[in-house]
Amino acid sequence: MGEDLNRQRVLNFLDVYYAGGIEGALDRCSDDVAFLANAPIDILPHMGQHRGKAALRQMWTTIHERYSDMRYEAPTVVAEGDKVAAQLRVFFRKRNNRRVVQFDVAVFYTLRDGKIIEIREIIDTFDLVQQVLERDVAAALTGQHAE
Repeated sequence: MGEDLNRQRVLNFLDVYYAGGIEGALDRCSDDVAFLANAPIDILPHMGQHRGKAALRQMWTTIHERYSDMRYEAPTVVAEGDKVAAQLRVFFRKRNNRRVVQFDVAVFYTLRDGKIIEIREIIDTFDLVQQVLERDVAAALTGQHAE
C-alpha cells in the first residue's frame, strides 16, 4: 500500500514540475532534499549536486528559463518501500531557437514521511551535450568532420 502511495507521490511531483510548478514541486520535497546528476557542469551548470530547497529552486528556475514546453513520458515507474525508480523520456523545447532536446533519464527517488528527500539522475550526458550544443561532439573529439 505504501509503495503505491509513494509511486503516486512521485508521479504527482513529475506532473507538477513538468507543468512549470516549481513551488508545487518543492512542496513535495523535504527542506534538506538532495539532488545529484552527474554531468559536465561547465556545459550544463544547472546539473551536478544541490542540497536544500533554495538550491533546487535556483536550478529548476534556470532550467525553466532555458526551456519551455517541457513534458515527460514515464514508461516505467517502480516502487519498493520508500524508494521509487522511474525511467523517463524527457522533451524540452529551447527558448532561444525552439529546437527540441529529448533524452532518456533514469531517476531514483527516496521518500521520507511522504516527502522526496533525494533525487538521483542518470543521464546519457554525451547525447544531451550534443543536443544542447547542437554539434557532433564525437566528430570534434576524433578530429573527423560530420557528413
